[in-house]
Amino acid sequence: MEGLVSYLRRKPLQRRMTLMMTLAMAVTILLSNAAGLVALRSTLVQASQGTALRIATDLVGPAAVSLRSSGQLSEAVRQAGGVITEAVRPDGTAVRFPGAAQLVLEPGDLVAAAADGRTMERQGVDADGVPYAVVSVPVEDTGYALVVARPLGPIFAILRTEQLILLLVVAASVLAAAVVSGFVARSGLRPVRQLTAAVEHVTDTKDFRPVAIRYVVGDLATLAAAFNQLLRTVARMRERQAHLIADASHELRTPLTSLTTNVELLTSDLGADHLTSDQRDAVLTDVGAQLAELNALVGDLVQLSRDGEAGTFQPVDLRDPVGAAVARVRRRAGNRTIDVQVDEFHVIGDQAALERLVTNLLDNAVKWSPPGSTIRVRLQGNRLTVADSGPGIPAADLPYVFDRFFRGDTARHTHGTGLGLSIVAKTAEDHGGTVTAGRSSDGGAELTVQLPGVTHREALPSVLVPAA
Repeated sequence: MEGLVSYLRRKPLQRRMTLMMTLAMAVTILLSNAAGLVALRSTLVQASQGTALRIATDLVGPAAVSLRSSGQLSEAVRQAGGVITEAVRPDGTAVRFPGAAQLVLEPGDLVAAAADGRTMERQGVDADGVPYAVVSVPVEDTGYALVVARPLGPIFAILRTEQLILLLVVAASVLAAAVVSGFVARSGLRPVRQLTAAVEHVTDTKDFRPVAIRYVVGDLATLAAAFNQLLRTVARMRERQAHLIADASHELRTPLTSLTTNVELLTSDLGADHLTSDQRDAVLTDVGAQLAELNALVGDLVQLSRDGEAGTFQPVDLRDPVGAAVARVRRRAGNRTIDVQVDEFHVIGDQAALERLVTNLLDNAVKWSPPGSTIRVRLQGNRLTVADSGPGIPAADLPYVFDRFFRGDTARHTHGTGLGLSIVAKTAEDHGGTVTAGRSSDGGAELTVQLPGVTHREALPSVLVPAA
């Protein structure tokens, strides 16, 4: 059996299915035909014994008369067609017709000849080994039992012919089963072959369009749907990466060009002293600012490039990342006041990512809030809002403020990478939430993040972890 299993494992899936289905159908056909043959044999033998019993019943009367009168069997008891008729005593003494075939007696025949004997049925043979259906019937008041044996040779000849026919039928059936199994295996595995061809096509061409798989149901349909979903996800990731690379190359070009110009200016001034001390300090200050901007841009690009790399999701009290972000931004907020009012709210998320989300919102508010103004941070229910007292976001820019590298007309002359709010939107999406932009009560910008969560720690086990 292990050898058969090992042999099948080395074969292609379609051939394995064909062989296994053919084997199963062949075993089923063989067993069913063997059972039919056994049932036919039993039926024919029982029919022959029934015939022998009827003959014996008919002959009991004449046999009793002849045995009482002469102790022999009269010619009226003799039967044609190879049927053997004998009379037997309990001690084994038999009365036979001269020249007739002699039946090999058994103890059951002697039991039938006893005083309280009963009819016995069996299969037996004659002295030459020819098979018979044997019936022994007591003959009353004689001390004999009448034994009638009907030959089974013709029946066994019929069974041999039937056996040959069944073997031919089985062979033809197995051949047909092999053909049908091959067709079924080929048809059943057609979706698998299509899926395999699609995988090879994707591997060779990097074409991530979803594939159409025909005649698919059940688990294969689920597999095909999962594969197409994977292709769509990979296609979206590639598209986002392509856009990110294109946007990054565009955004990096400006600071790199300016930095290159300033470095070339400083290099050309070495030994020439065309620049005054104040001019040289201004150029170096500009270089430092450009390096800081470039460093921030690279950091934001690295963060955005981590699509699908969400950190460890665990229960987080949202007041903790909000408090940590506020403490960090206050050190660089100057004389701006950050007014914080937060209620208890728990989420399932990445605490570091949530802290970065709040930090970006606060940095954006500090950037646009005039000195001496107040930045309001509110956490009420599942809504986190950060409102500033700046000029606000123009209505035309509201749909685009969370796009990568988007900077409105008023922001083009300020420092920044244009990626901070994109990171906010991506982090909110990773946590199953949303972020919107609007106008605050005093005319500034108000950014609102909504996250799924609960207001009590005890309810967290019922919250599903959002898929990143």
